Amino acid sequence: MENKKMINYQYEKEAFSTFKNGIRREWALTNGIGGYAGSSLIGAHNRTHQGYLIASLHPPIERYLVFSKINESLSVFAAESTGSSDEKFHSITDTLKKGSVPAVSAVYNLETSQHKKNGETCYTQGQEYLVSFSYDGSVHYTYQAGDITLKKHICLKHGANVCAIAYEIENNGPDASLTLVPLFNFREHSASSRPEDFHFRTSLIDNSLCLIPESHPDTAILFQTSEGIFSDHTPMFDIDMQLQTEVDLETDGLDCHYCPHEVTVFLPAKSHKQISVLCSVIAADETFTDITADTAFDILKEREKYTKSLYETAGIHDDFADRLVLTADQFLCDRASTGYKTVLAGLPWFTDWGRDTMIAFTGLTLCTGRRKDAEEILLTFSKYIRHGIVPNMFPDDNAAPLYNTADASLWYFYAVWQYLQYYPDTAANAFVQENIYPHLKEIISAYKNGTDFSIYMEEDGLIHAGSGLDQITWMDVRVGDWVATPRHGKPVEINALWYNALKVMEELARLYEGDDVLVTGGSATSSSSEVSVTGVSATGLGSHVSVTGVSATGLGSHVMTSHNYAALAELVKASFCQKFWWEEKGCLYDVVDGDEPDDHLRPNQIYAVSLPFTMLSKEQEAKIVAFIKEHLYIGCGLRSLTSDHSDYHGIYCGSLPKRDAAYHQGTAWGFLLGGFLSAYAKVHDHSPECTKELLSLLEPVRHHLTDNGCIGSISEIFDGDAPHNPRGCYAQAWSVGETLRAYMQDVLPYM
Repeated sequence: MENKKMINYQYEKEAFSTFKNGIRREWALTNGIGGYAGSSLIGAHNRTHQGYLIASLHPPIERYLVFSKINESLSVFAAESTGSSDEKFHSITDTLKKGSVPAVSAVYNLETSQHKKNGETCYTQGQEYLVSFSYDGSVHYTYQAGDITLKKHICLKHGANVCAIAYEIENNGPDASLTLVPLFNFREHSASSRPEDFHFRTSLIDNSLCLIPESHPDTAILFQTSEGIFSDHTPMFDIDMQLQTEVDLETDGLDCHYCPHEVTVFLPAKSHKQISVLCSVIAADETFTDITADTAFDILKEREKYTKSLYETAGIHDDFADRLVLTADQFLCDRASTGYKTVLAGLPWFTDWGRDTMIAFTGLTLCTGRRKDAEEILLTFSKYIRHGIVPNMFPDDNAAPLYNTADASLWYFYAVWQYLQYYPDTAANAFVQENIYPHLKEIISAYKNGTDFSIYMEEDGLIHAGSGLDQITWMDVRVGDWVATPRHGKPVEINALWYNALKVMEELARLYEGDDVLVTGGSATSSSSEVSVTGVSATGLGSHVSVTGVSATGLGSHVMTSHNYAALAELVKASFCQKFWWEEKGCLYDVVDGDEPDDHLRPNQIYAVSLPFTMLSKEQEAKIVAFIKEHLYIGCGLRSLTSDHSDYHGIYCGSLPKRDAAYHQGTAWGFLLGGFLSAYAKVHDHSPECTKELLSLLEPVRHHLTDNGCIGSISEIFDGDAPHNPRGCYAQAWSVGETLRAYMQDVLPYM
């Protein structure tokens, strides 16, 4: 295997010439068990969900901010001590231990932050000393303060709630000291704190500070340095840190952190020093050992080795794809309840969602060569299927899964089918047949015969979903008794997915059961019944439809054969083509139910073109793609509603009610880009001109990876109106997964 060069995002002084410029770019790190870290390019936090260690206490959920950040300052001594380096070290150390501070000629405060003081916003602008920033799976800051160069490397230990900070300090001037002020917390990662919220039992042994929160007496925060003098810090609280993103969301945006100690490290004149700092979450009764100057650097090397393995496993060797391979890893993590891998839907606040996982699945696992992870994800969600429904989401408080979704189960078929396309071998088929196929049959039966949330098949073979206050598609905003986009009836993507699921089952039943096997009431019997569909065409139902062997109201206890699935799929196709095609607009209705189809022009119809099995004529598919490109494509995603509709909201901002009103009513979504790119490639036959156009359509995403939002990632949503600012989660699994999938399947092979 060749020595793969790592992706590196590099930023110089002009990228953070002002506080405002520097704070709008963010970075994120993850640890593979639900924990994460994040801040801005200049090191000032701008949202509640930021810190150097947000630990997952029950992977991948119960996430708590425990370690907010470290503020550094450098002091240059006025008079240089005499004697050897060791003698000077002991002299300065004795002085510091006595609580005295040598006279200084200069102080450089590297802290970068925003606070609210006496009603005014105040800035501490340590970014003035920042000369470069880079991200390569870890984070690297370089500061120049007088004659001192300080490099600060931050990474998370994979598979553990451990943040490592490795300092490299080159002092080309006189004697100096580095002061570190760690800021601690213990709050749910979406909350905020006040001074009265902090209740810790603390102990300090040598260079190890242990904090045990009274609310979680079995858990400890362990902060360690490889050297330095610990002393009391005044004040004990960092009060009213102002988080600009939260302010923009019309909250006070204020937070508070606990800083009981500071650590001072002597920096001899003309010296080079390495310092390791670790913050870990451990069991309160767990024993620990001191760390050395190499400890954090060793963890940094482990992370670099792990990152390189991601590129090697994917084996792509394409710059754009490799950037997404690096980011894709951030969403894959362990789930303690199953012992298998799962997918976090988005950073920083989403947990694992069924719909998001199945849509992101191909890009995150199959395109990156992570077969074992793919299998574990399919198993994770299979274990929680209830009444034929794949879980909608797992709450962050370890409560039971929620099941209000009509599409997660159908996307599960898509994920399984993609898995078999990437791994068409005996082992993969055995895995699906033994572990997954029975659940697929369960889902089909539930949808045909009816299940929760008014999900059932009607006489025309189409799936009806939702009633009342149900929010069961991906457009799922509900506030109290208000459902913003109910979409009750027969949603277009649900029925495109239903057809796709039936065709997948037609193939799997033929492969796993044979064409002439009918299972009734749990026993296999021979069946010679003919299955036929008459009067069915791709453009309409004609005068009569009959499906022999398939009841329009369900098969009861029958589990269908390959022929049965094929016949039902033909009925669905005929009904879909007749009821969803909107001739006047040259596209599809979003929802049909009764006599009045929904007049909202939305992007959901793209899946009637992009899925593996589709129903429309090529001419119809081309019209849909052209319509979406003209009216919904905005660069990094597709608008959720055309801008000429009276319900359209072009900016996603303000208070929660304002944002909820815009969420699916014009706001653009990153994950939809993948389906659009695949559909575009399909209707243009993957021609050279098409590939060139696809690369052009992807150019805004390339820009977004480096210049706006979270470095290296793709946001959840974007404003429908220009300049299409990123909003919502700064890193979204299905945005990344679908962009990578479409690029790998429909662009890169044709370049």
